Amino acid sequence: MFVLLSIFMTLPVLLLVQSTAPNAVAFAESASICLGLGLVGMFATRGYASDLKPRYMFVLTVSSWFIIALLSALPFLLSNNGISAADAFFEGASGITTTGATVFSGLDTMDRDLLLWRSILQWIGGIGIIGMFVAVLPFLRVGGMRLFATESSEWTDKALPRMKTLSRGLLFVYLFFSIIAVVTYRVSGMDLFDAFNHGLTSIATGGFSTSDMSMGKFDDLILMEATVFMMIGSMPFFLFVREMHGQHGVLFRDQQVRMFLALLLIVPLLLTFHEWWVSPDQFDPFHNYTSTLFNVTSVVTTTGYASEDYSAWGSLAFVVFFFLMFVGGCSGSTAGGMKIFRFQLSILILREQLMRLLHPRAVLTRNYNGRAVSDEIISSMIAYTFIFLLCLALITLALAAMQLDFVTALSGALTALTNVGPGLGEIIGPAGNFGPLPDAAKWILAVGMLMGRLEILSVVIVLSPAFWRG
Repeated sequence: MFVLLSIFMTLPVLLLVQSTAPNAVAFAESASICLGLGLVGMFATRGYASDLKPRYMFVLTVSSWFIIALLSALPFLLSNNGISAADAFFEGASGITTTGATVFSGLDTMDRDLLLWRSILQWIGGIGIIGMFVAVLPFLRVGGMRLFATESSEWTDKALPRMKTLSRGLLFVYLFFSIIAVVTYRVSGMDLFDAFNHGLTSIATGGFSTSDMSMGKFDDLILMEATVFMMIGSMPFFLFVREMHGQHGVLFRDQQVRMFLALLLIVPLLLTFHEWWVSPDQFDPFHNYTSTLFNVTSVVTTTGYASEDYSAWGSLAFVVFFFLMFVGGCSGSTAGGMKIFRFQLSILILREQLMRLLHPRAVLTRNYNGRAVSDEIISSMIAYTFIFLLCLALITLALAAMQLDFVTALSGALTALTNVGPGLGEIIGPAGNFGPLPDAAKWILAVGMLMGRLEILSVVIVLSPAFWRG
């Protein structure tokens, strides 16, 4: 992974060969450090057996994401822009976890190689997240992910060929949609640099932009296109692979996808109707609906783009966007959040409990997407929900202790754990950034982003004393 990261670090300089790469030395130094660490690791462990027990997989998964976030910060830290260690790590963690929160302002005039590196980080983070979902989290039984276990989720000799086939399919689909996004943006009026950057960050549901205005810089047509690409990035990519192999219709038969699309159909319509009700004289049906659909999709898919400051749309919109920050996309996508399936399982459990109250002796079956839902999956999901809310409370308290106001502290903690990007309020809302926060808050939020991306429980397990005693 370190060797691959070093190769990606050369891309901002290589791709800008016709332009300027003022931080070429910083990227060369960063790539050399990553390459050196990777080669040392490969030679030091050559000849050792790869016995991938759950204990080792937990350590590998958690440590690799944290270390890669640190290494990803090197180009920012070593650049000629005087970026602090806290800011560099925050931006690196935000990029690799596809969160999209940023400490930088003046993006319109920022060095292009650094802007490109931010987008590349989110793109490689997106494919890394998909791979982790398919091959690692179901195997580790984290947060109810066992529900999505397949033959390709088992680390056995028999399953490895299937895993390789699926991995190739996922990479092809991810590349295909990324290229389509870049070409579409270019044809619709973006210059090549903007189209390339936004194409990468749309499919990765990352949200890094090349302008302080984010997507507000572009017209309604591009906003609609970005909405579609964010939706695509938030759907299960393994279902796209199945569609590609002739299993037509599996995508829209999936319960996650149907609820996800229903949410993105209903909520923007209600908010648009509310805008018309409150300000009928200033209401433009197409523009208002386009803007509302775009911003709702951006928050639900945890992309983090913004076309305008939606936190200023009134109290109802403010509250709706706060709760939407919890939701997230589908499992098996690049999106973060609590994920659609957990809300569906919660509804399933609630319905089951109501039926038991009415019919105590009834024999009830519990199915999701045609598969039985075991008590193990339910208990794992409940444990995830509890630890999520506990971490949300602890991070909020830590930020509040640094004299941040309640909205900034709570929405900052939430946007980090759900990998949404912007928070709410005047400081870290869609019109602001995380730059004014104290350095300690940036370190805490960066760790929160990594915990959220790793489904929290993975990190908690590795940090528990029992893990190391066993």
